[in-house]
Amino acid sequence: MNARERVLAMIEGRPLDRLPLMPITMMYAADQIGAMYGKYAADHRVMADAQIATAEKFDLDYVSAISDPAREAADCGATVQYFPDQPPGFDEQHSLLADKKRLVWLKAPDPLGGGRMFDRVRGVALLKKRVGQDKLVEGWIEGPCAQGADLRGINTLMTDFGDDPIFVNDLMEFVVDMELKFARVQVEAGADIIGMGDAAASLVGPRIYENVVWPFEKRMVDALHEMGTRVRLHICGNTRRLLGAMGRLGCEIVDLDLAPLAEGRAQMGAKQVLLGNIHPVHVLRNGAEAGVTGAIAVCHREAGEKFIVGAGCEVPRGTPVGNMMAMTRYARDHAPQAFPGGK
Repeated sequence: MNARERVLAMIEGRPLDRLPLMPITMMYAADQIGAMYGKYAADHRVMADAQIATAEKFDLDYVSAISDPAREAADCGATVQYFPDQPPGFDEQHSLLADKKRLVWLKAPDPLGGGRMFDRVRGVALLKKRVGQDKLVEGWIEGPCAQGADLRGINTLMTDFGDDPIFVNDLMEFVVDMELKFARVQVEAGADIIGMGDAAASLVGPRIYENVVWPFEKRMVDALHEMGTRVRLHICGNTRRLLGAMGRLGCEIVDLDLAPLAEGRAQMGAKQVLLGNIHPVHVLRNGAEAGVTGAIAVCHREAGEKFIVGAGCEVPRGTPVGNMMAMTRYARDHAPQAFPGGK
């Protein structure tokens, strides 16, 4: 069983040889080949080299085109700050939709139009060409809340939920249309799964999430399934109050960051594949190998059989090789049913 087959078997409920291993690596991946992160985020060839080198070094079951959340917004015309060795960032004081009336004239960019979205599409195609059917290839899009925050400014968007719900609805309609076009060309380029990052959603309460954000996420997930692809949901932060609703989205994989896996399992049911959620900094970067192994064992027991090994969020730059290898060994040495210490 190869890596791609392993992940698909986990998703589809078929027997598999061992636990899949799918930590998010971005800056960490760039460091594995000595690349400046600005180059990783700007050049799909650097990204592909780094992803494949990292996947081979640590026996990861997938490669990903994830790099930063600013691709779509940049192609829309947002002011994006670029740095030599850090991810691109947003100028909150000069957000594209600081004047929300601009949304009326804003047009979704062509993801094949030669901008930063196109670079990701080319990255997906290159990853697929180089790994073939051996490893799962992951594309990436932003969710409605996250992309809305990228265009409007995160602090302003949080007040918009109460001050102007009609604008929020129109903004998320725009985002859904744009992101689905972006996803489709990544699927056509060879992505086996689409990651949907909606980090800003963890900042809203359950009422706003379920009544405003969730319906747009659900539309995106359903449309991605209609394209014939699979979905990995990644919402950074503490999502404990949102878990039940997240489970109802129907994503093949749900990442958990600061929410306990036991609570995720209780609220999402036995069939949901959960990924995570050892602490990226306290445990993975700053801890010892034994602590990493122990933390994953706890996650495995809490999540049960439908479990993929990974950190709660991105593997931090500076994580010791030994700690990454502790994750690799745990995944290699445990079948889904092999709970440490028994059930």
